[in-house]
Order: sequence, then structure tokens, then C-alpha cells
Amino acid sequence: MSLVTPSSAERIVWNAADYAANSAVQHRWARERIARLNLRGGEHLLDVGCGDGKVTAEIARALPRGAVTGVDASPEMIEFATKTFPPDAFPNLRFRVMDAGKIKLSRPFDVFFSNAALHWMEDHPAVLRGAASVLKPGGRLVVSCGGKGNAHDVFLALRPEMRLKRWRGFFRKMRTPYFFYSPADYEKWLPKSGFKIQRLELAPKDETYDGAAGFAAWLRTAWIPYVQRVPECAREDFIAAVTGRYLDRHPRDQSGRIPVRMVRLEMDAVKV
Repeated sequence: MSLVTPSSAERIVWNAADYAANSAVQHRWARERIARLNLRGGEHLLDVGCGDGKVTAEIARALPRGAVTGVDASPEMIEFATKTFPPDAFPNLRFRVMDAGKIKLSRPFDVFFSNAALHWMEDHPAVLRGAASVLKPGGRLVVSCGGKGNAHDVFLALRPEMRLKRWRGFFRKMRTPYFFYSPADYEKWLPKSGFKIQRLELAPKDETYDGAAGFAAWLRTAWIPYVQRVPECAREDFIAAVTGRYLDRHPRDQSGRIPVRMVRLEMDAVKV
């Protein structure tokens, strides 16, 4: 998912269909968070970083008397979501292209929801200010995103490969694409934006991928800021090289799946 509109030089072009086909892990995390929402069916909910719209549509089904708006900075994602979940099939669901740091909506919401998305954005306080501006008093902010230490082992495979002569020219002056914060950061930011913290913690979320092909598919979609730096003609070679480095240190388990240690920053707060 895309949360912030980058400069033209840094713009990520998402393959929304590919993401939809390779985001089962993110979808599972979203369902865990949705279960904790305890929706009554009439809420108005904002899904920030909605991506392909799959999760947003699932929430809309749970709110027959309510309404859902999904926003994402990627035009490709929003186009895919709108076509896949059109208004005639989902009359209580709308999608909009919008930067998460510049949220401006006239409708007040009961819930601000975001799953596996905010780590794409550096300025989290700007997101919280936007959330406070659109939430009703007593409205909930429910977020899960990559937290401090997330996917550390993958970076240990990725960075040495990037430094090789074959690849390093493609990564010069590359900006940091992910921002993994800690609960200590949000303990400062949430009250400043007018939120009372209900739950705030780092949660281990170890996952497995279906062999080298499954791991490579995850790199191809979730690590797109790095992958797209490499020319298309050599992109699969780069993905295969990073996959090989990772497998050297983290072999398949007995079922042939590849383990990855992940950390999610999970929060639940109320606008006061």
C-alpha cells in the first residue's frame, strides 16, 4: 500500500493485481484487527492505506447500516479497488486517492483503521493529526503496522546484495522506504494529537512463505521500493539473489516453508 505521494523520482508503481494475489499474510493480520473492532454494523470507518481494497470491502460487508471509505496514495491501487469492488455491488463503500499525511474529509468517522501500511510513511504525527481531524469524539484509532525490528533478517540479506558492484549503482541516493517505530514514539505522539491510549505494544508476528517461490513473490510485492530500482530485465535475478542469501541463513522448515521474523506495532486509542 502507498501512504504518501513521493517525488516523481521516487514514485513507486504498484501492480495492484500482483499485490492482491500475494498479500495473504497482510489479509490475515487485518482480520485479527477487524475482530477486535467489535463492530455493531452502523459505524462509519476510514481505512487508511487500503491498497487493493480487499480488506476494506470485507469491513464494508460487516457494516450494512454504516459506510466505509478507503484511501491510498497509489492511483493504481485505488483504480483496482474501485473496479474490483464497484459501488453497485458495495453501495456503502467508496475509494479515494489520498496521502495519509494530508487527510481532509468532511464526513466524521467512528473508526480510523489501518493495517500493514503506516510503516511506509515517515511522518506518523501528521497521520495522527489527520486522524484526530476526522474522528468523532470518542472515535477509535486502530492501527497495526511494521514496528521496530521488523524483518531484520531480511535486511541482513538485502543490504549486502545491494552493495555488490552489479547492483549498487541502482541504489545510490535511495531514500529510506520504511519507518519502523516503537511504542515509546507513540507514547509521545498519541496524547499530543488528542488520543487516550488503550493498547500499545510491539507484537511478534512470525510468518512463513511457501518455499523460495513464495518468498520471492513476497519480495516482489512487499519490497517494491528496492525491487523497482533494478531494471526490469535484471529484476528477477536480483530477487533470486536476495532469496538465496536469505535461505543460506534461514533454511526451509520441515514442511518446506521459509520462516521470517516480523514485528508489528499495534495500537488502539480513543479520541478524547
